[in-house]
Amino acid sequence: MPLTLPTMPRDGLRIGTFVKTASPQVVEILGLSRLDFAVIDAEHAPFDRTTLDLMMMASCAVGLPLAVRIPEVRPATVLSTLDIGAAGLLVPHVDTPAIARDVVAMTRHRGGVRGFSGSPRFARYGTLSMTQSLDAGAGAFVMCQIESAEAVENAAAIAAVDGVDGLFIGYADLALSMGLESPQAPAVTEAAEKVIAIGRAAGKTVGMFVANAAERDRFAARGVEWIVVGSDQSLLRQAADALVPTS
Repeated sequence: MPLTLPTMPRDGLRIGTFVKTASPQVVEILGLSRLDFAVIDAEHAPFDRTTLDLMMMASCAVGLPLAVRIPEVRPATVLSTLDIGAAGLLVPHVDTPAIARDVVAMTRHRGGVRGFSGSPRFARYGTLSMTQSLDAGAGAFVMCQIESAEAVENAAAIAAVDGVDGLFIGYADLALSMGLESPQAPAVTEAAEKVIAIGRAAGKTVGMFVANAAERDRFAARGVEWIVVGSDQSLLRQAADALVPTS
């Protein structure tokens, strides 16, 4: 059978989780769940290029789309992440439309700065023509994290950048950038509501991280449709705690 790369679902409410454990078996197991996608957290968890490659192999095996939260905005990082077959990028600290334009350029061979090789997984290991490979490389899902006061002010301009698929609200860093230490502070909630409204008005996907099902439902009702709930670590810990009776 030909190699099939999972693509990021783009319509309707989509639920995923962060993966912070460097194990392809975690992706295999999540692929047997009803999740729509998962996000490999290469920003805050220990993933090197070889381990990411194994995670993508598991993604292909079970058909679970994987986005990668990249650790830094550099052409080489974006190139390697997309070459191994990531369905999308979650890009941290996109504070200005200039950064967003640079990110999009890094994802594109045509009209961008992404280097080309027909040999990686995204191009089916050399089995596609160059034109087919360029087409295959053009569909990466790009989600820009809005996680500073500056980014909130620039959210409309960031959403307007061609090639940006969505805005992802990073609550914790947003709170810190505002001099606060609680993501639940009213000022943070107000900023998040502003980003949600901007994203929806621009016709872009609005995403965010939530800790539990109650937060998932609350923000889904506000129009957030790409929701990352917890992580493999929190899911494991909560399931383990649930086994122990409370006194």
